[in-house]
Amino acid sequence: MKNLQLKNRWVLVTGASSGLGQEMARQLAYKHQANLIITARRADKLEQLKAELEKETGIQVKVIVADLSLIEDADRLIAESTAGGSLYGAILNAGVTYFGRHTQLPWDTFNSLLQTNVVGVVRMTNALVKYFEQPEKEGGLMIVSSMAGFFPVPYQAAYSATKAFITAFGSALHYELTNPKFSITVYAPGGIATEMTENDKFGALRSWLMPVKQAATEGLHAFIARKYNYVPGALNRLGNVFMNFLPKKFIAGKMSKIYLDSLLKAEQH
Repeated sequence: MKNLQLKNRWVLVTGASSGLGQEMARQLAYKHQANLIITARRADKLEQLKAELEKETGIQVKVIVADLSLIEDADRLIAESTAGGSLYGAILNAGVTYFGRHTQLPWDTFNSLLQTNVVGVVRMTNALVKYFEQPEKEGGLMIVSSMAGFFPVPYQAAYSATKAFITAFGSALHYELTNPKFSITVYAPGGIATEMTENDKFGALRSWLMPVKQAATEGLHAFIARKYNYVPGALNRLGNVFMNFLPKKFIAGKMSKIYLDSLLKAEQH
């Protein structure tokens, strides 16, 4: 299967108002000259990005404001993105996290996390697979997961569980595809230095965080090369292989100590 050819093609990026999604949108425009459909909840951030990219790179940008915790918004986004049949690629990056004691996670917050990270992703993936699973239809879909989906992460219990779901979902669905010109990639970075990880709770973990530009570059490499399941960073990939030989209980115990230490330090400030 040949690499995706993104120049002058339309690519959807969810969660594009900040962090990894925003950086991938920028690199898609500056490095790959792709036209973009960008979406998030914050219209002002999206319009600022649209103005920058159209002025600096000459590409076309379409803004769709959507809350992807709402099924009706997820459906509207995909319907508008696929209208006319010109959508070539989609990067489902939008996601939310929670770092803290699970017993202190309000149900409404958990439900929003679940709807955004799991239900919205599955809903959009279902529609996109139907769109791409046609004879001679070329394109690619990338689901942004996390290394937190590979093993249990205490104090991010709900978040890691949602990422475990979409990792398994995307990886399995990859093998159900019938169109040889369409691919699904699951991208699983570790922690990334973004707006999501700027709060004090992540303070003691900050040295682990990958720069967002590197995470975006490696993510787009995986997308374009149609990788099956990709972890960025040589050390992350090595660590992921090594951890497969360790009991999950042992890994969870070690992670518990590290994350609790960071949480306690934040609570002391």
